[in-house]
Amino acid sequence: MADQPQSFANHAKYMPAYHFFTSPLALIYVGWSIKRLISNPGADTAYMMVGALAIFGVVTVARLSPLRAQDRLIRLEEQLRYARLLPADLAARAQAAFSPRHYIALRFASDAELPSMVEMVIKNPALKGKEIKAQIKTWRPDTFRV
Repeated sequence: MADQPQSFANHAKYMPAYHFFTSPLALIYVGWSIKRLISNPGADTAYMMVGALAIFGVVTVARLSPLRAQDRLIRLEEQLRYARLLPADLAARAQAAFSPRHYIALRFASDAELPSMVEMVIKNPALKGKEIKAQIKTWRPDTFRV
């Protein structure tokens, strides 16, 4: 991504160790354990199944916990940004109306574009993150993500 500026088309971030190695292997291990439990029921295969589910749970929580903390930080950063860039009444309306997914999507809007984007999302709170991000014209990159 260093070669080209970040945009809606290329902003998704993959963690190769998680997305292409750890998570698929944990899921394969769960599937294999289910197959073994069905074909050879017993205490040891049931125990292996419990272990596989525990490993899959750990892998999932290990990825989701930092993402949850990151989402909280994004919300805080954006609230501070709104207080700095938006009129006080618009910032207050956004804080009252926005869900975390709105803040997360709007972090990519440039400072100049932010007021109109906030107004648009306040008027249509049912917009999903992808829909909001797709309407951003001047992209503000976020390269420090988990």
